Amino acid sequence: MLRLEEVRKDYNHRGKVVRVLDRVTLEIGKGDYVSVVGPSGSGKSTLLLMLGGMLSPSDGQVLVDGESLYELAPDERAVRRRKTIGFVFQMFNLIPYLTALENVQVPLLLAGVDDVRQRETAVELLGRVGLSDRLDHKPSELSIGQQQRVALARMLANDPAVVLADEPTGNLDPETGHHVLEFLGDLHRHGRTVVMVTHDPEAAKRATRSLRLQDGAVIPA
Repeated sequence: MLRLEEVRKDYNHRGKVVRVLDRVTLEIGKGDYVSVVGPSGSGKSTLLLMLGGMLSPSDGQVLVDGESLYELAPDERAVRRRKTIGFVFQMFNLIPYLTALENVQVPLLLAGVDDVRQRETAVELLGRVGLSDRLDHKPSELSIGQQQRVALARMLANDPAVVLADEPTGNLDPETGHHVLEFLGDLHRHGRTVVMVTHDPEAAKRATRSLRLQDGAVIPA
């Protein structure tokens, strides 16, 4: 389902070229649950953003279901991403002036779903994450754990086949983090492909396969 072919990624930092990924070839099959670990600055988030169509490689190809993601026009890539991929971010990226319900409706709005269906779907998803009584609360009125649950509900709005999670428990207390990992595990058990970047060894063990990023290369952890 997801494949990197000879992918290289360079950044320019203070006039110097920093190579984060160096000719990485990697395949993640449909229904896989993969954790990606490695030291800070090793390129874990870079890898995740590339897989999600949000950061182009310096060289090489990123393929989703055999289609080269970065050979698509930007608007075509955005549609492909919206239909196939869901993101879970460490910082949640909720829109502060929208309610929980409205935040979950955003991807549905972008997909052209009618208003009634938007609301029905958002209410259902927020119910799934235990926030039926917080529909009209803005992010500032929610706990950190509740904000993460809104982000999870929003991620599911377009029913993505692939879930990309970047340090999904990084800002959470242990109990809430445990619930998030249980949620990701449930998504995997229902057939979704999950790729999770994490610094937490216990979280990494939840995956069926673990990879380590080090010195620009990907190796089994």
